[in-house]
Amino acid sequence: FVFFFFKQKTAYEMQRGLVGSEMCIRDRYQRRVHGDYQDMEKQVFYKLKSVNALQMHWEELKIKHLRELLQDQARNEKMVAETKNIIFDYTHESMNLQTLELFQALAEEVKLNEKIADMFNGKKINVSEDREVMHMALRASKDRKILIDGIDVVPVVHKELDKLFAFATKVREGKLVGFTGKPLTTFVVIGIGGSYLSIDFVYEAIRHNEECKKSGKGFELKFIPNVDPIDFVRVTEHLNPEQTLFIINSKTFTTAETMLNARTCRNWLFEQFASRISKVEDKNAIVAHHMIAVSTNLDETKKFGIDSQNVFAFWNWVGGRFSVWSAIGILPLALCFGPEIATQFMAGGEFIDLHFSQTKDITKNIPVLLGLIGFYNTHIQKFESRAILPYSQCLHKFVPHIQQLSMESNGKDVSITGVPLTEPTGPVVFGEPGTNGQHSFYQLIHQGRRMACEFIGFVEPIYPIMVPGELVDSHDELMSNFFAQPDALARGITMAEIEANPKVKEKERPFKVFHGNRPSLSILIDQISPFTIGQLLAIYEHRVSVEGFLFGINSYDQMGVELGKQLATDVRGIFIQNAKKEKLDYDKLKSATPSSKKLLAAYIQKRNTKQSHQKQQRKELTLSLIHI
Repeated sequence: FVFFFFKQKTAYEMQRGLVGSEMCIRDRYQRRVHGDYQDMEKQVFYKLKSVNALQMHWEELKIKHLRELLQDQARNEKMVAETKNIIFDYTHESMNLQTLELFQALAEEVKLNEKIADMFNGKKINVSEDREVMHMALRASKDRKILIDGIDVVPVVHKELDKLFAFATKVREGKLVGFTGKPLTTFVVIGIGGSYLSIDFVYEAIRHNEECKKSGKGFELKFIPNVDPIDFVRVTEHLNPEQTLFIINSKTFTTAETMLNARTCRNWLFEQFASRISKVEDKNAIVAHHMIAVSTNLDETKKFGIDSQNVFAFWNWVGGRFSVWSAIGILPLALCFGPEIATQFMAGGEFIDLHFSQTKDITKNIPVLLGLIGFYNTHIQKFESRAILPYSQCLHKFVPHIQQLSMESNGKDVSITGVPLTEPTGPVVFGEPGTNGQHSFYQLIHQGRRMACEFIGFVEPIYPIMVPGELVDSHDELMSNFFAQPDALARGITMAEIEANPKVKEKERPFKVFHGNRPSLSILIDQISPFTIGQLLAIYEHRVSVEGFLFGINSYDQMGVELGKQLATDVRGIFIQNAKKEKLDYDKLKSATPSSKKLLAAYIQKRNTKQSHQKQQRKELTLSLIHI
């Protein structure tokens, strides 16, 4: 017994990379900062009584097939929640009414309602960065009161909204124009991560809505997130510089990728207006007319050449992946569609904020249910993956954003008190719209790895197309799959059912068996509009918070992102040495492995050889032209 315990602990510490002196340092730190380390270890999520009860419940429940569970009408009626525009159906999850009772016990043990209240009351729940998590204040209506450090931030938020809405209106009405006097009609967002993915999702989701089409006519929104030069080239190759406005989204105005892209775009503007530049003041005027920023660093934006009146603010209590509700997202959306559309989007988010914070019955609170079910599927049923499957092409950028929102928030291996976790937290999130996914990875979902599936569909089509001679329109054809897939996953097809079909050849029968019992949930929304897209996004944002509360982690920092950036800075130093023709000092790469250094050296050698060859070719071409 003693040997087994010792072996387990050593294996765990080795897995976490904590051995020898590192273990002692970690333990001393935990005792100094958080108190008794053993007491904290007892509070990790997988040691909670309610979680263990849920695990024991699953051991009994898992022998029941979803075919059997779905026959219970009392259960089915209980497992549907509704709010304005939305039906949330989780009857196809591997749960019964006792599961809901255990969900309640879990919510009570982790003090879920208390934690939600702490978030909405402006407590600093982002403990590692000592910050509040208050993106909800960004979408609060003027009559609400939200305190942060005793100060009502709603008037502050609306003052900034008024400023950006006034700016957007002037641009849309042609009162603010480009350097040559032409109206600005193309808006290019320079940003990465939360400064891009969320805005791209909302833009793509609503731009075919009838009202948005009218208000957005003549305007377009583009994005340059990637530092890869091809991203810049693809966006700018067909742009008219005279009618282009660049929006630089960077809180600190120091993000390496974003600022390199910003400088590249500024240089592109100078190249495009080269014939009109005769003095430094002309360059300053070009930047003033064609570049604005969303940032808190006014010193850096001024150095860049952006007028302070064209810099829009947001606050430290807004995390990057939640920042679409700030000027980061609302400004480009207001420029493209107008303030009214942006306001409708924010109203949808606020509606869910009130639903989430005020609905205490967990069986009726959609974000809470979604979070509890996510925890149940991930930790109790051990599903490593979650497929989000929107049956609308308008949502083709939804999953990439939720992927970041979820995995950057809840991909953690340490508790909120600093205790290393031996159980994984958030799942891998992926997905694809509608029938595209069916012809891509649904084969695996039906007969391969088991995973959690989430279907999202809409009652009203964006474009109601009915081809003459067809029995159903295109939207009903799409939605027939939305309704069929959860049943196919749950029920499957037995060998007996296959044998009863005379059209199936005997040798084919084993391959056509579907064991089913694969859980899913469905979200049915009335229509795609700025309001309902705001609702959907807020639901998934709050779901991430609920899962983080259940896992007992900090969902609002992203240390894993920062580490890679730090190492990239060291590598960038080697590239600078190479550009200056200096001796390359690979010893400065203290965190790089020998194999990485070797690969880096090969990369530099190949690039240098290629560039030298190209330089020689240009020289020979110049000499030949002179000779001619």
